[in-house]
Amino acid sequence: MEKTILAKEDRFFYWHPGVNPLAVGRALVKNLLSGRRTSGASTITMQVAKLLHPRPRNMGSKIIEMFRATQLEMKFSKKEILRMYLNLAPYGGNIEGISSAAHFYLQKAPDHLSLAEITALSVIPNRPNSLTPGKHNGLIIAERNRWLTWLMKNNFFSTEEIANALTEPFDAVRQPAPRHAPHLSLRLIKNSEITHSGIDLNTQMKTEKIVGDYINGLKLTGIRNGAALVVENATGRVIAYVGSANFFDTTDGGQVNGAAAARQPGSTLKPLVYGLALDAGKMTPKKMIADVPVNYAGYVPENYDLRFNGQVTMEYALMHSLNIPAVNTLQLVGKEKLIQSLALCGFKQVQKDQQKLGLSMVLGGCGTSLEELTGLYSMLANNGTYHALSYLAKQENKPPVRILSREACFMLHETLSKIDRPDLPLNWGTTESLPRIAWKTGTSYGRRDAWSIGYNKTYTIGIWVGNFSGEGNTALSGATIATPLLFRLFNAIDKESHNDWFAVPETLEQRIVCAETGMPPTEHCDQRVLDYFIPLVSSADRCNNRREIMVSADGQTSYCPECMPATGYLKKWFTVLPPEIEAFKINNAEKFDPIPPHNLSCSIVFKEKGPIIQSPRHNSEYLISRQHPEPLMLQCQPDADVAMVHWYINNKPYKSVPAREKVFFMPTEGRVKISCTDDKGRNRDAWIEVRMVEM
Repeated sequence: MEKTILAKEDRFFYWHPGVNPLAVGRALVKNLLSGRRTSGASTITMQVAKLLHPRPRNMGSKIIEMFRATQLEMKFSKKEILRMYLNLAPYGGNIEGISSAAHFYLQKAPDHLSLAEITALSVIPNRPNSLTPGKHNGLIIAERNRWLTWLMKNNFFSTEEIANALTEPFDAVRQPAPRHAPHLSLRLIKNSEITHSGIDLNTQMKTEKIVGDYINGLKLTGIRNGAALVVENATGRVIAYVGSANFFDTTDGGQVNGAAAARQPGSTLKPLVYGLALDAGKMTPKKMIADVPVNYAGYVPENYDLRFNGQVTMEYALMHSLNIPAVNTLQLVGKEKLIQSLALCGFKQVQKDQQKLGLSMVLGGCGTSLEELTGLYSMLANNGTYHALSYLAKQENKPPVRILSREACFMLHETLSKIDRPDLPLNWGTTESLPRIAWKTGTSYGRRDAWSIGYNKTYTIGIWVGNFSGEGNTALSGATIATPLLFRLFNAIDKESHNDWFAVPETLEQRIVCAETGMPPTEHCDQRVLDYFIPLVSSADRCNNRREIMVSADGQTSYCPECMPATGYLKKWFTVLPPEIEAFKINNAEKFDPIPPHNLSCSIVFKEKGPIIQSPRHNSEYLISRQHPEPLMLQCQPDADVAMVHWYINNKPYKSVPAREKVFFMPTEGRVKISCTDDKGRNRDAWIEVRMVEM
């Protein structure tokens, strides 16, 4: 290219100081003899001066350009001046620079242009208005061929090269400007600086096409938009960024950036909660968690299907995205630990709202974006090390941060990659094209957002589907709506990754545990399974759910060492369940062998504490509307052998009801004492503060 441009425009470019005296003298003689301007004698440096500061075409302007050219030569190198010319030369319309001309007219990079194309483009800056590609291609070819012939006569190129160039067609036409990754481009643009993103164009175009086609197929159901991110795990580089299904769709807010918008994350934070519990030694994949009704200071979470499962393993709870076990686990770990981990991963809205967040955040009660969630799952793919997402080709990132251990991440990989789970789309269950990935879905409250985020060793892909208006839709579900799009993208981008999976860390081991508790077994544990654990971290407490109890000959009464008779009793092994599990089984008429009621004559029974008052919560404040007052619920958790309980309000009898029956009462304003006594005489008190407010 340089050879052709210099031969045509300024053969002595590297020899003159910005002005060519010989060319000036020759032009002056020609113009005087002809009586008109036939030659301008402008060097490339003088043309740069004119392009930088356009002036009227007259002798005064020419003298100023000569002076400016000399200044340019003193300040810049020849290579820099030539680069300025190539970047500023006009090519018709608003196109400047040979690189832009090559892309707009020929859809090529400048270094891929042929001799004929370079020569054709080089003639345009002399007459950009009358030699416009697409309008005057015939004139451009004639002018090109004239200069090609001149180049051959002056031995700049061989006869064969020129002959081939002369026969080459020139059918250029202006194409629309490329508009890939428009949402990311708007995010990265800074004044007039050139910014190089980390986008891989092939991956970006695939992602845009797949997301657009998929959302078009959903519009009849009332679901009109989606967003997707593809992250390269090894570098943290975002190689595809789709903020909406169609940036140019003005009817559905196509220019809204769905990848950066803060929305409810649904269940997508559950893997992090379980990972923190694994690292705290409080969980292993086979450890049992209670999935029964709970009440945390008035917060009563429910499962998606409004059912309870009694006891489930941690991996079952995560695979089935059960809500109550996740809340119980967060209570065990502490919400502060979750907030701290999310803050380290750059969750801005969580940091902002941290004083207001509670246990509900694990079920979506906080604000997150697709960018943040995709970065979080990329941390899992990087075995617990968080790298801030990189949007530029060259970007200095913050040092990586360790969030989870490699051992905890591997246990999450194994759980999240299983396919015998309810959030596997039905039409993918038997297909060979199911990608091997670990993934988690989420659906926000009111079915406003559907999430599905997955990863393998190479890539992490995040998907959001919904409406920018915030409108809910009964069809919106992370499993049925977002996950099929996730699978399509993985198959399009990284289909051959099935055999490359995460290796088991050397520091992660397996052990035999009791299948009923997930704890190391004793000799009385009949059912046993294999489980992963982290040595010196995971709890080593042995299983304690089997106990030998002394019972009467008829099996109706149990004894303790204090009240055991001298004769007439039997020793029998029982499964000892936590009180909430035992109450759940009784309420649901599930078959099990409970420990018989304790000996009524035993004096020690009255020294034990009474029923646990679940509602209202002790030392809590309750606000009641003066205009529309609503009663408070009384509910307790008694021992399994309790049949009746007696409620007292401010030391006055209120009601006697069956042990697990709910009762309601209208409190008075001020401090209220609530007491519950079971039929064994055991009592427990709770104090609450009641305030009447205008609501």
